[in-house]
Amino acid sequence: MIYNNQPKISAQPHPLLKFLIKWLISTVALLVVVHIFSGVSSENFLTTLIMALVLGFLNTFLKPILALLALPVMVLTLGLFMLVINATTFFLAAKLVHGFYVAGFGSALWAALLYSFITFLINILIQSQDEKNYYLQCKTVYKTRKLK
Repeated sequence: MIYNNQPKISAQPHPLLKFLIKWLISTVALLVVVHIFSGVSSENFLTTLIMALVLGFLNTFLKPILALLALPVMVLTLGLFMLVINATTFFLAAKLVHGFYVAGFGSALWAALLYSFITFLINILIQSQDEKNYYLQCKTVYKTRKLK
């Protein structure tokens, strides 16, 4: 017999677990960038962990402010100026973390681009089945509304 007051089992992970997973993904992406790209170096694994945390913090709080301030330039460049904003946050994070080095702004630009691409790929690979089903449901709803 099913009762309405039974708690529903959520397929969503705990927010702290989601944070730790995203932090791990960022750290793995930074490790790959350090090993592939010669313009970026890290003294040890702990430094890379801290860099991932600082970069996540800057991307959460500083990047939207920079994007808002640079909105006219982003419109003129069709969004390509966002690469400069990504490089700026990457370069600033490297300056804030002792032991993580970026050779210059050009290196930060390429490293930020590679970092973004790697995190995108890892997120696609580990996306849960529930998230995939959600996107498929949204797509189906959109198509049915479009047909009406």
